[in-house]
Amino acid sequence: MPSLTSEVQAFEAHASDADLNELRARLAAARLPERETVYRPAPDPRRWDQGVPLADLIDVVNYWRTEYDWRPFEARLNQIGQFRTTIDGLGIHFLHRRSQRPDATPLILTHGWPGSVAEFVDIIEELADPKDADTPAFHVVAPSLPGFGYSDKPTSTGWGTEKIAATWVELMGRLGYNKFAAHGSDWGGVITTIMAGRFSDHVLGIHSTLAQAPPGLTADGLTPTERKWTEDTRDFWRYRAAYAKQQATRPQTIGYALVDSPVALLAWILDKFYEWTDSEDSPFERISLDRILDNVTLYWLTRSGASAARIYYESHDSLDPELRVDVPAAISIYPRDIEKCPRPWAQERYRRIVRWNEPEAGGHFPALEVTKAFVRDLREGLGVVVPHGRPA
Repeated sequence: MPSLTSEVQAFEAHASDADLNELRARLAAARLPERETVYRPAPDPRRWDQGVPLADLIDVVNYWRTEYDWRPFEARLNQIGQFRTTIDGLGIHFLHRRSQRPDATPLILTHGWPGSVAEFVDIIEELADPKDADTPAFHVVAPSLPGFGYSDKPTSTGWGTEKIAATWVELMGRLGYNKFAAHGSDWGGVITTIMAGRFSDHVLGIHSTLAQAPPGLTADGLTPTERKWTEDTRDFWRYRAAYAKQQATRPQTIGYALVDSPVALLAWILDKFYEWTDSEDSPFERISLDRILDNVTLYWLTRSGASAARIYYESHDSLDPELRVDVPAAISIYPRDIEKCPRPWAQERYRRIVRWNEPEAGGHFPALEVTKAFVRDLREGLGVVVPHGRPA
């Protein structure tokens, strides 16, 4: 547990019964559209060609209304340890689990959209206090991005990835961690890259499931598999990224639906959990229904559908093309992720890749999809990165 000061305060999550009852009432009163015109019975991945199938949504809505229980997840957050601090006028929420091991390395985990700290609740204790004494241990910090979860919602522009990266360095310093390792996925991968590039005096090394190359590189010399990766990534941004364009240009407009309607919020997020997960017919092949609803309910209770979407307005396509990372990096490219960067391209930005991994299974949410394998991947990656990042 961090030392509590005037700058860092303990926090506990507790939704009121009234808020939970209102959620159930809104779910009961939902107006749904007609069935999609590409209807096919399960199992068939083409069922999702027009978005979340009506039959699947009805099943999840009914479960959310009549069986799902928010309280265990809420208790889990409180058990791990929740805190808040104010940096540059904005309240930042974070989970913090100190290891009992004296040799533990500080580690900050950063989520993306449409995720949250829910991505990390099943791995934090494993990272902090592994059963094997020879396994690396970490003091784990997992902040909620500005506008997400229990962090405050920015009231003005400017809270993009560059500012968030600087805020994370300040946060770690307040906790007594002047030097630390970092992991990120999705927006968290971008923020982790920026921390490593801009604040190399503080970052021992990084592990990321996202590598973004500088622009303008050619496919000359790439293997057939690497060329396929670049083509798939290009096709994703060309044909399947309408959500990003919407949130980058009109987050307020989609935000009304996401904050007012739990069904709209569920469908908007569930669509991505299906498309970005290493599954065929349903995201629940990999991720439990309860954990996905923990994530969606966190968005709902904190009314963060609009404020979370604004990270796209602030930061979409904004990574500095000249940014280079000279601290040690471990990069893992999961087979069903939405962006897959070839190593020759990644090396143009990440100058010290000390571990490159291409796992056999997993998509955009590996901490949720392949939890045990992801923990092993993260440990092994950081186990190589941190020794390289420590001064001799």
